[in-house]
Amino acid sequence: MIRVRDLRVDYETTCAVRDLSLEVGPGEVCGLIGPNGAGKTTTMRAILGLIEPTYGEIEVLGVDVRERPEDVHRVMGFMPDLPPVYDDLQVWEFVDLFAASYGIPRRERPAVVGRAIETVGLEEKRTTLAARLSRGMRQRLMLAKTLVPDPSVLLLDEPASGVDPQGRIDLKHILKRLADERKTVVVSSHILTEMNEFCTSVAVMEQGRLVESGRIGDLHRRILGDAWIAIELVGGPEPFLAIAAQDARVGPITTQGARHEFRFRGDAEAACDLLRELVTNGVRVASFERRRDNLEELFLKIGSRELG
Repeated sequence: MIRVRDLRVDYETTCAVRDLSLEVGPGEVCGLIGPNGAGKTTTMRAILGLIEPTYGEIEVLGVDVRERPEDVHRVMGFMPDLPPVYDDLQVWEFVDLFAASYGIPRRERPAVVGRAIETVGLEEKRTTLAARLSRGMRQRLMLAKTLVPDPSVLLLDEPASGVDPQGRIDLKHILKRLADERKTVVVSSHILTEMNEFCTSVAVMEQGRLVESGRIGDLHRRILGDAWIAIELVGGPEPFLAIAAQDARVGPITTQGARHEFRFRGDAEAACDLLRELVTNGVRVASFERRRDNLEELFLKIGSRELG
């Protein structure tokens, strides 16, 4: 896991990160979000030990980054924004080069390289020169390199930048798999709609400060309020309305034809319980939708509050 305490980073007369404290646990994909200049990349580089903090404590898997940087680097993978590649190397050669630098024995490298290339969907580009890859393909190549040593902690800076729709779908699946494997992942991105698909938590930064952090569902309920539920019925609405009237979690209902919408003060499990009750009591439900937590709305609400 990652544990940061009271981190401050100064650049001459500019404070890039101010007294930031953050924890990201195993199996967690934390979205580090904020506008340009908020301090996201600086925070990542401090965690990696690439820049010296003014003060503060940083631990990765219980190891102090300042005291034992080499031990930390062995368990971490980093993918920078706009990463450079070696144009004169083929895709497999580029990944193999890094596999060698990670100390993977020669006899094991073909399997490791092949697995990394397959994971990011570059099998058909295996012998293509890096110079001929699109920006999105280069992003995939750098992700493959990052996955080679099977790191326990990953820091990905704008990994979806320039990636085509299929690549973003692949990235979502990769991050979900990493979370299932109990990896600790921090992702910095401006594409909030994509992050909404795979992040389990967020950390919102403004002008070098951490203004909010936590599980997405918890932040959504605390900052945006209750979730919306939309339900479409077959037949008359009377049985549904009778049940809803007895449920304190159901807010005022708006109706348009067979579709009914309302605020619901409960989590996903509570929404499942409500649906089960409706069906058990003979309510004919054509569709039942609980609106997903929306990172764009969350970010805008936090930003307007900070500026207000």
